[in-house]
Amino acid sequence: MGLSEAPGQRDTQALLSTTQTMELRRRDYHVERPLLNQEQLEELGNRGSATGTWQWRNWFRCSRAQAYALLLQYLPVLAWLPQYPVREWLLGDLLSGLSVAIMQLPQGLAYALLAGLPPVFGLYSSFYPVFIYFLFGTSRHISVGTFAVMSVMVGSVTESLAPDEDFLQASNSTVDVAARDARRVQLASALSVLVGLFQVGLGLVHFGFVVTYLSEPLVRGYTTAASVQVFISQLKYVFGLHLSSRSGPLSLIYTALEVCWNLPKTVLNTLVTAVVAGLVLVLVKLLNDKLQQHLPMPLPGELLTLIGATGISYGIGLNESFGVDVVGRIPAGLVPPVAPSPQLFASLVGNAFAIAVVGFAIAISLGKIFALRHGYRVDSNQELVALGLSNFIGGIFQCFPVSCSMSRSLVQESTGGNTQVAGAISSLFILVIILKLGELFQDLPKAVLAAVIIVNLKGMLMQFTDLCSLWKTNRVDLLIWLVTFVATILLNLDLGLAVAVAFSMLLVVVRIQLPHYSVLGQVPDTDIYRDVAEYSEAREVPGVKIFRSSTTMFFANAELYGDTLKQRCGVDVDHLISQKKKLLRRQELKLKRLQKDNKLVKKPSDPVTHIRSSSHIKGTSISISVNTGITNIDSNDVEGSNIKVSAENELEDIAAGDQEDAKAPAMSSLKALGLPQPDFHSLILDLGALSFVDTVCLKSLKNIFRDFREIEVEVYMAACHSPVVSQLEAGHFFDASITKQHLFASVHDAVIFALQHPRSGPISPALVTKL
Repeated sequence: MGLSEAPGQRDTQALLSTTQTMELRRRDYHVERPLLNQEQLEELGNRGSATGTWQWRNWFRCSRAQAYALLLQYLPVLAWLPQYPVREWLLGDLLSGLSVAIMQLPQGLAYALLAGLPPVFGLYSSFYPVFIYFLFGTSRHISVGTFAVMSVMVGSVTESLAPDEDFLQASNSTVDVAARDARRVQLASALSVLVGLFQVGLGLVHFGFVVTYLSEPLVRGYTTAASVQVFISQLKYVFGLHLSSRSGPLSLIYTALEVCWNLPKTVLNTLVTAVVAGLVLVLVKLLNDKLQQHLPMPLPGELLTLIGATGISYGIGLNESFGVDVVGRIPAGLVPPVAPSPQLFASLVGNAFAIAVVGFAIAISLGKIFALRHGYRVDSNQELVALGLSNFIGGIFQCFPVSCSMSRSLVQESTGGNTQVAGAISSLFILVIILKLGELFQDLPKAVLAAVIIVNLKGMLMQFTDLCSLWKTNRVDLLIWLVTFVATILLNLDLGLAVAVAFSMLLVVVRIQLPHYSVLGQVPDTDIYRDVAEYSEAREVPGVKIFRSSTTMFFANAELYGDTLKQRCGVDVDHLISQKKKLLRRQELKLKRLQKDNKLVKKPSDPVTHIRSSSHIKGTSISISVNTGITNIDSNDVEGSNIKVSAENELEDIAAGDQEDAKAPAMSSLKALGLPQPDFHSLILDLGALSFVDTVCLKSLKNIFRDFREIEVEVYMAACHSPVVSQLEAGHFFDASITKQHLFASVHDAVIFALQHPRSGPISPALVTKL
């Protein structure tokens, strides 16, 4: 197969740049090798069975080096902290940690309201989990802590299991806030412990790949729906309304309708407070974007807004004089650890698993983005362990489940953060606020916290622009996005996630069920084969049909593969086989009828002449015996004897014809039977997309060989991967009729072999030479 200065090469060079063309001209390419079927390939490459690695044996071995490696694997801080370059990175991590802490303070207070808990528990959740992740995490840049999506998922659990209606006081029909908050804290901490157990368990069994089943459109559609739910949940604080707590399917719709119904009851002072705080936050963010390259760190707009709003509220008495709800008492100091109640686990297990998966999906997706940008690796299984320990230990100290925040992570990276030292510094800063400064924010209006939450939703709400981009790029992903969004809005966060994952998996099955099937043709002057429907210059090789599927063949689409193959070949294979069998059966019946007639002809003759004939189905034989007496012979007897002998001669001819018909069923061809012949003598299955083989696939391939051989077409396979060949061997696919000589290393090898060994006769050598 020579490629030097062929017409196809000159056409290719015309498309290249001048430099590339000159480089090609300096070389003289010549590729020549023999045709290789599977047997020849195995002999040439000296194929042998792969040696299995028994990794489990190493698990039970104990050595100092192995123990140290295991310690570094599960406690990564010991690997990178001793090598920490203090002079180069400490200043950047210090500024980054302070910037993130400034953001974590208002977000911790605000997201605790989303979780249905007192604000101080948002501060706890911004301290314990962050420091634990500093010890066990592998990402250098993500900021672990409170996150809006996680908080609203926790809030849906706490509000459904501890609604206000369960804590109404009989005396004045008011809600016992202290008892309600205590119950919700107990639920949230137990939920955090259970989420941590799920994540640690999945990480230890190396189940980090589970996040791959949450595609990017699914995650983005889910977080967009969660942001809408967060937005609607904060409207009651913006308008100063007191709404009934709702949970379950359609709860978001009912809440939105209730907000609209109660708009006339809006507290104007609360609305003005929220609007002013929101405008200040937006202006500061716009200023940060404009002066981004001139400022060493972003202006802390949220902290400045909280300090200013708290000062104004304390100075003019917004709560007492104007009826604006404030945060209330924030106790100073840390709370002692409390063991969760195991009785709560049964009612929390479903929500805990959903929160564990969503939290990990958000964290690992952000972690991999930053790792790719800065050139390091994030271990997904260790990330599960790190997040799980953060939630587990945080739950013991009455924290609610956390993940990483996109906005804080971007700030941590943009302000010079290099490692999780920035996270440790931010957690220590939060600790100082918890111990000494938290009580200063008791007069902070809840409307300001709602404004902080709504403004920070900008990034997730901007994901609505995915609709336009997905419409142009991939409408299947757009469908996943829309179904996830609608299901989450209508069915709440837990059921919405389950529906989204189920729909995504169903769509994968549908995609596999509807692959792209193609008949391949050769691109002129090359050994490349492409779909003739897409490449106008690709030409089918005369007498050879090449068929390819874009996906693997297994039990779900094996029948569709066979049906489409027969359809694309342009021959009604099943009808042709049926007609052939019908004609052969008709021949067999005719043969049996003739044999029956022959037996009836066989009768005893007169004493003068005796004729005996016998016919058998297999190997027809005829014997004629004429017994003529020595005496009493006249002319009439001789004439009668001649007539009988003539009749027996005719019978012999019929019997001889019957003998040929008896052999016909095994040797009859389509042409002899008068049936149309296919316009190709060889079929090549391009199995390059085959990734695994199951029993249904094996049976389907054998049926293809059987059916096409019935219509006098030889079948070959090409481009199988080594694991697929091993599975074909294990499934006893190869036998006396289907050998490894029917399996070729490439499609081109199979085409050349098929042209050199056609079933229907010799092929022109010129055609083989051209290929």
